[in-house]
Amino acid sequence: MSTGVTRTMKYRKIVTAVLTILACTALTLAAQKSSPGIFAQDKGKLTIKLDGQTVGREDFEIAPSGAGWRAKGTADIKPSEGPASKISGTLTLQPDGAPISYEWTAQAEKTNGAHILFANGVAKITLEMQGARPFEQTLSFNTPLVAVLDNNLYHQYAVLARVYDWSKRGAQTFPVLIPQELTPGTITVESTGSASADGKSYEGLKVTTSDLEILLLLDNNHRLMRLEVPAAKVSVIRE
Repeated sequence: MSTGVTRTMKYRKIVTAVLTILACTALTLAAQKSSPGIFAQDKGKLTIKLDGQTVGREDFEIAPSGAGWRAKGTADIKPSEGPASKISGTLTLQPDGAPISYEWTAQAEKTNGAHILFANGVAKITLEMQGARPFEQTLSFNTPLVAVLDNNLYHQYAVLARVYDWSKRGAQTFPVLIPQELTPGTITVESTGSASADGKSYEGLKVTTSDLEILLLLDNNHRLMRLEVPAAKVSVIRE
C-alpha cells in the first residue's frame, strides 16, 4: 500500500472521529436545552455578620453536575467567643430541585460528618463522629422535594429561592431537613414583593420556620444577594 493511500485513510479516520465528537456534543447540548430545570449557574462569596460584626465567610458554587446540579459551599466561622469552625456541604440535586445526596463535614475541636442519600421521600443518614462508631438513621417525608438547610451554610437558601415556584407565588410549604442536627421540620416560603436594603432594591422572599423568620433579598434573576435573620441579629451579605 502506498504512503499516500495510508495518509488518506488516517486523515479520513481523524475526520470521522472529529465529526462523531461534534455530533455527540450537539446531542448533549440539545438535551440540556430541552430540560433546563429550575437552576442557574452561580458562584460567589458571602460575609456572615452577627450584631454588625463579621464572624465568618462562605464560598459557594451552584453548577451543573451530570444530569443534575450540585450546590457546594464552605464556611469559616470565627466567633468572638468560642472556637473557630469550618463547615463544608455538598448537595446534589435533580433538575426539579429534589435532593439526591448530601455530604457535610464540620471541623472544630472534633471533626464530624455525615452522608445522606435521598430516594422516594426517604433520607438515609450515616453520621460519623470522631471517636465514635458511625450512627445510622432513616427519616421519611411525604414528598421527594425536601429542602436541605444546614447550619451556617447560607448558600442553600439560594437553592431554596430556585425551588420556590415564582409562577404561582403565594405561601408555599416544604418539608425541611437540618442535617447537622438530624432534625426534620416544615418551612413556609412566600414572596414579599419589592424590598430594599442599604439603598438597593431587591425581590423579597420570606422563609418562616417554627421559631425564626428569615428574609432573602434577591436580584432580578433570583440570585441570593442578602439574607437577614432579625431575631438572631444575623446578616449574610454577598460580596
